[in-house]
Parts: sequence; C-alpha cells; structure tokens
Amino acid sequence: MVEENKENPESVSRRNFIRNAGFTVGGLAVGGIIGSLIPRKQKETTDTKNTQTKTEDFNQALMYFTPEQFKVIEAATERIFPEDDNGPGAKALGVAYFIDHQLAGYWGFNGREYMQAPFYPGEKVQGYQGRLKRREIFDIAIREMQNHSMAVYKKDFTELNGDEQDAILKDFEEDKVNVTTISPSGFFQMLRSVTLEGAYSDPLYGGNLNMDGWKMKNYPGSQMAYSDIIDKDFKKIAPQSLKSHMNH
Repeated sequence: MVEENKENPESVSRRNFIRNAGFTVGGLAVGGIIGSLIPRKQKETTDTKNTQTKTEDFNQALMYFTPEQFKVIEAATERIFPEDDNGPGAKALGVAYFIDHQLAGYWGFNGREYMQAPFYPGEKVQGYQGRLKRREIFDIAIREMQNHSMAVYKKDFTELNGDEQDAILKDFEEDKVNVTTISPSGFFQMLRSVTLEGAYSDPLYGGNLNMDGWKMKNYPGSQMAYSDIIDKDFKKIAPQSLKSHMNH
C-alpha cells in the first residue's frame, strides 16, 4: 500500500497564498509583496515626444513629530532662517523634516551620550547636563511655545505674524518664559543650531532640499575628488550629495 503524502496544512496554506497572490513565477519572487517594500509612487506625464516619470521624495515624511508639532517647528525655523533674496528659507529647505528625523534617531534620545545620575548644573563650556532627552525637550518646548503664544497674543504660534513669532522666540532666547522643566534659552540655542544643520547638511538626512543650501554658498558638497581641477584656475562646480556616489 502506498502511504499518502501528508503535508503540514500551514505550509500548504502559505504556498497557496503566495502562488494565488502572484508573488512567484518559476520560484522567483516578483512584484507584489517584494515590490511593495520599496516605497515608490510615480506620476507620469506624457507629451507628444516622450514620457517623463517623477518619483516623489519619501524622505519628506514625519518620523517623530505630530503634524501639529511639525507646523510649530516649521514656522519657528523659518523665522530663524527666513527666505530672502539670497535663496530659500528653512521651510523650503525641509529643515523641519531634518529635525524630525534627528529626533527619531540617536540624537533625539541622546543614544551616544552618558545620561546617568547624578545630574549637576554644568558650566557653559560643558553644554547640556540634564536628565531630559532632546526629544523630551522639544516636546515640552513646543507645548510651552503654544502656551506662551496664547498667553501673550491669544493665538497659536502658527497663527501669529512674523514679528509676533519673533517676539515669542526672543522671549525664549532671553529666558523670559516662565518654564521650570527646561531652560528656555537652552532650547532656543538647540533649535537655532539644528536649524542651521538642517539647512546645510547632506540632503540624505531630510534637509537642504535640492542642495539649495549649498548652492547659496557655492559649496561643492560631497565630491569624490578634485584631482582634475586642483591645478587649474578656480571653477565653480555643481554640488553633489552622498546619494550621487551610489552610482560609482
């Protein structure tokens, strides 16, 4: 008598799902679930000559902030690094996204710093010496910015005009805000520093969109080498991001 080949119902069910869903052809995974792991959304526009495909920048997405927090930081950074005749400001450069991404990573929870007690007030040259992580400082500061804005102007920070927003930020810079959990001036200095970092960092990290921050300063970015121009007259070159080296 030939013994019937009995398979594990779970493995059969899984194989049927994969086959029926069209994920495999000849044992090779194609499209479907594999393709969905690559976050792409394309918009195609067709003219009489050719078809152009535009891929959205998925680096411009929130990883830590709530939408409300993001709007406050976006407005605040634009006042610190405003658009002018020289080029775009923090908003157009995506600085708030840069800050959001940093808070979602090591920088946000001080992952590479010693954060154990005891905690003592440090000297100015020592920098921050507290127990709160940067993401916690931002959470508190954004809430207090809203509270201070409501107390002074009866409006949310994002509803204020530019001069009013400057006044709120100035109160933080000069420690005129009654906050006990964080240093208002310490937060302002942190926000100012990370705003500049977002404006001039590699676009790979979410800010400096289209390398426009570098273009304003004629900064070449991340070049592979200068050997072909180093012994020649000065030449203005287009900046390169770290991403450009992926093709080398």
